[in-house]
Amino acid sequence: MIQSMTGYAVASADSPRGRVSLELRSVNSRFLDLQFRVADELRALEPALRELIAARLARGKVDCRFFFNESDAAPRQSALNAEAVQRLKDLTTQAKALFPDAAPLRVADILRWPGVLAQPAADEDALRSLGAQLCRQALDELVAARGREGAKLAAAVRERVAAMRQRVADVQPLLPQSIQSYQKRISDRLREALGAGEEERIRAEVAMFATRVDVDEELDRLRAHLDEVDRVLSAGAQRGSSAGKRLDFLAQELNREANTLASKAASKEVSDCALELKLLVEQIREQVQNIE
Repeated sequence: MIQSMTGYAVASADSPRGRVSLELRSVNSRFLDLQFRVADELRALEPALRELIAARLARGKVDCRFFFNESDAAPRQSALNAEAVQRLKDLTTQAKALFPDAAPLRVADILRWPGVLAQPAADEDALRSLGAQLCRQALDELVAARGREGAKLAAAVRERVAAMRQRVADVQPLLPQSIQSYQKRISDRLREALGAGEEERIRAEVAMFATRVDVDEELDRLRAHLDEVDRVLSAGAQRGSSAGKRLDFLAQELNREANTLASKAASKEVSDCALELKLLVEQIREQVQNIE
């Protein structure tokens, strides 16, 4: 299935430390570019999250936010840190010796001292399991969203491919008459320049020019590339490959053939066809830039 590189997903769950949320945002990128913003308490889980995401996504710039939602967090049970309290007591005794008239510390001052109130240690195993669960849930949602967007992109590309096929089919029957008209124009100009006694040379020159404006080969390659685009869209992204990169390469080849067709156009109809093909190719390229 064709996947877009654009998507958004979020998953959250309650934990003893409060509500934990994991958010994924994905946009276009040539390669897989992972960016993490993880709460300090959850920093140890980043390698596992990176591994899970890389296993599911091949391309795109992915921002992952993993954090505690403090507004919904459950009340934290705090306890006195005996070592910190003892250190504070020793410092107070030393300070009292230097400043005997200083007011004694109040309880509120003690509780505000850094390290005096110890937060309960997070259960790392439980957090690791919860983080993996949330990451898989968010990835499922993100992949589904990218799949829906990818289906729309594939439909848009197929629409342009069908229009290109139709334009090629329309211009193909006009080629013999176009070449004949071109040959006649060249022949008339050569007779004016060389005179009527150079018929053999005129025929050779006309045959050479006719070969230069023959676009059957370009149209055949255009059809072959269009067939390959359809094949890639039908096959979708395969493991270890990128449909988007393949389609981008095919769009470049289609544009190359359309440019050659324009340079060899022997009639207004062929020239107009080449310009329309180039426009359709550009529209295809805009779409495939979003495909994984």
